[in-house]
Amino acid sequence: MATEKTTTLTFRIEPRIKEALCIAADRDHRSIANMVAVMILEHCARAGIPIEGKQVPPVLSARKPKSRQ
Repeated sequence: MATEKTTTLTFRIEPRIKEALCIAADRDHRSIANMVAVMILEHCARAGIPIEGKQVPPVLSARKPKSRQ
């Protein structure tokens, strides 16, 4: 759970991109907001972008989605 205050982010994307995001979030059993946060953290880790106050774990290159049972 988040221990710090959150902020709101509003943006527009193409419907097909949103649908892909929803599918990815569902497969990982995450909320859409959490999925976006995870994707940003992973991108920053790969690109060497530091995030103040966050310990960014190493990125798994061939991450498999969680099975849906």
